[in-house]
Amino acid sequence: MPVAPGDVVEGKVVRLVKFGVIVEVPGGQQGLVHISEIADAYVRDVADYFEEGDGAKVKIIGTDDRGRLQLSVKQAGVREPIRPVEPHFRRLDQERGPESFEERLSAFMKHSEKRLVDLKRNRDAKRKKRRHK
Repeated sequence: MPVAPGDVVEGKVVRLVKFGVIVEVPGGQQGLVHISEIADAYVRDVADYFEEGDGAKVKIIGTDDRGRLQLSVKQAGVREPIRPVEPHFRRLDQERGPESFEERLSAFMKHSEKRLVDLKRNRDAKRKKRRHK
């Protein structure tokens, strides 16, 4: 069964790659679901959403210049993660309860300032080593 852009089909996950998922659609063709086309939320790791052998509802969004299929799970419907996904921003102090925005901003600024000081110190130390050689 040939597939055309705009079709929504059920496929099977063949392989997970760092930047997306390879899905086999009916007819034996394979296509890539880019990591940005997996979910509306930030996707850090495709393994949080898929495993090899999973079924996946995908929409054919086109073909690239080599004739390979470009697929989207996001446009076909919402895909929920199969594992709990940690937010990519963690609070600096996990024991404290809910904080106001100002408290979180203040903690972030302190943390950032410490990192910048460490980076500058490291950079200056490297410059001194080069001058004395």
